[in-house]
Amino acid sequence: MAGHRPRALVYGDVDLNLLDGSAIWVQGVTQALAAADCDVTIVLKAPVRTDRLTAPLREMDAVTLRSPHAEALLPDLAEASLTVPQAVSVLAAVDSEKPFDLVVLRGRGLVAAAAKSGAFDGRLWTYLTDLPQAVPAMTGNHAEELAMIAKSSAYLLCQTEDLRCFLEGSIPAACGKSVLFPPVLPAESVSRDSSRPVASGAPLKLVYTGKFAPRWNTLEMTELPARLQDRGVPAEVHMVGDKVHDDPKDSTYKRRMRAALGEIGAPAVPGVIWHGGQPRAEAMRLASEGDIGLSWRHPDLDASLELSTKVLEFGQLGLPVILNRTPMHEQLLGADYPLFAASLDDCADVAAAAAASPELYSLAAGRTRAAAAEYALEKAAGRLRDYLSRAVASDVTPVASPLKVVIAGHDLKFFKPLIAYFRLQPGIEVRVDQWASLGEHDEAVSRELAEWADVVICEWCGPNAIWYSRHKRKGSRLLVHLHRFELYSHYPGQVRIANVDQVICVSDHYSRLTREHTGWPAAKVVTVPNPLDVSQLYRPKLDGAQFHLGMISVDSSRKRLDLGLDVLEELRRDDDRYMLNVKSRMPWQHWWVWQNPAERDHYTEALRRVQRSPLLRDAVVFDDAGPDVPAFLRRIGFVLSTSDDESFHVSPAEGMGSGAVPVIRHWEGAETIYDTRWIRETPTEMAGFIASLSDPADWREAGDLANRQIQSYRLETVCETWHKLLTTDLG
Repeated sequence: MAGHRPRALVYGDVDLNLLDGSAIWVQGVTQALAAADCDVTIVLKAPVRTDRLTAPLREMDAVTLRSPHAEALLPDLAEASLTVPQAVSVLAAVDSEKPFDLVVLRGRGLVAAAAKSGAFDGRLWTYLTDLPQAVPAMTGNHAEELAMIAKSSAYLLCQTEDLRCFLEGSIPAACGKSVLFPPVLPAESVSRDSSRPVASGAPLKLVYTGKFAPRWNTLEMTELPARLQDRGVPAEVHMVGDKVHDDPKDSTYKRRMRAALGEIGAPAVPGVIWHGGQPRAEAMRLASEGDIGLSWRHPDLDASLELSTKVLEFGQLGLPVILNRTPMHEQLLGADYPLFAASLDDCADVAAAAAASPELYSLAAGRTRAAAAEYALEKAAGRLRDYLSRAVASDVTPVASPLKVVIAGHDLKFFKPLIAYFRLQPGIEVRVDQWASLGEHDEAVSRELAEWADVVICEWCGPNAIWYSRHKRKGSRLLVHLHRFELYSHYPGQVRIANVDQVICVSDHYSRLTREHTGWPAAKVVTVPNPLDVSQLYRPKLDGAQFHLGMISVDSSRKRLDLGLDVLEELRRDDDRYMLNVKSRMPWQHWWVWQNPAERDHYTEALRRVQRSPLLRDAVVFDDAGPDVPAFLRRIGFVLSTSDDESFHVSPAEGMGSGAVPVIRHWEGAETIYDTRWIRETPTEMAGFIASLSDPADWREAGDLANRQIQSYRLETVCETWHKLLTTDLG
């Protein structure tokens, strides 16, 4: 980001006077943005009544706090917290003074209103937590609203991988925009010895910090001193916070919670020590004086796709934590973590066990500390720098004579990442000539753009390439991106190749075929591979992925679904753990495929095999086609390419980017793209290769090697090559 410090506007639909996870999020994201070299402006939702959370932010040079109430940014603004409409108006007013590069918002209702206003289109960095987190809860209205938010956002910041994959699977517009932004843990000056045993003779100190709410089991926690006393363990529960929620199902909850704390005049429950609301630093200091952190919650929250920041904060201090056993927590701390609890008695039992066993205590504390290390401030800043490099121009200084680039074509889906890249580059101005169909366009618009452009890129070598090769302005540059189907059509023969500077093919094999088929000068035909967004593809594999084969886009017979079934049958003769996952449109969804009797016969026979073969029955899963390929690949250990022919075949490359092992039936030219170690001649050989990697370590080693090999196809690398092509022929 040299030469330009991005300007970030931050607003959370949260009250920074109250200590809870959402307020800590505002503090954390601000600190991370500042550490990533941003100038940050925070707009406050409520008048400042206590500066315990805002004071540390005011001390940061790169951070500015704006109080709409103090500044009277809206007429007749009362002392109450901003409503959502008021917040959007205030944010728009602050942005109008000097537009920000990114607008970071938290709260679904708030972001929906901001997206609907259109004031921040393309600049929203949306942090969503209050959204449906299960398929049955995702109504049509929810999906429509989230799609609108996704389309208006540069990024959707997801706290966990599970949340990201759920969002991508539910909202196609979220694909490619959903990125990880886990909780942020700023550096702490307080710490403790995580191997420290519970002090002999002293009461066991359990610690809770945050809000008091029914499903957070905070009222139940106040019973722990008595439960532990019954087990012969003197104990105290130290509670920090002052935000007490209502319970819609129990009108007495709030009063009982406050009474247990001793907040309303009555003595607190014996053994419960309430410290009130505190600045974060003081809350952390108090927690560091404890022995065990509490994050045990109601089972209703076990399916949550979010991770408790409190668990990580306790781990940062070296505190072991009592919490629910969930897949997310097992992944975080290990299935054998000793302080999982499902009930109040469980909490008391594991707390007593930790107090009695220094070894168990040290194991649990070591696990939480190691987990927290992955969420340090410097790691969050590194993530943000990467995201900023893809979304914010590195230099906003106007260029007197920018290079004028036109991208022309009917189907730009493969070129969208490159268009986004060009638009971020200083000195490049981009316009798009969007053709209505392969051969249909507004000729007046195309003529105007041909006269305007210094460089024209024709995506696909079709009628667009023919037209621009005949209307090229003298002194301009024309590039044609040729894929596969065009080569054997009549279009290349109509292109005036003398007016084309470079024809770009996706593989050396197709570059050679293009030269042979067209007779075009060899120097004009070059190879640039398809770009892969490896940062989106590389995600943790799910349990069992090693035994899951994947095929993507098998919607014509030349993709040879039948051979994929052959591979699966071979494997399942010896090991019935193997499954085949097919992500594709079906052939009958393409009329031009399904009208062909040979195609219908091919798929009828393949699907009949799936139903009737004892080895295939219940072993083949079909997934709808969609852009959520990275989420799909989390459960795939091997990606098959069984095609008769391909120009590049991006599926094995995507698999490699995900850490899966490619297994390729030799099609002509495959060896010019992929290492021959992944290529076999027959389904039997393919199955044998897969079976040879049955040891998890061998499979993981092969996947890591494949991932390293595909790095040369990274989006960033390919974009840089295309950048050179704008002004220079490739040799």
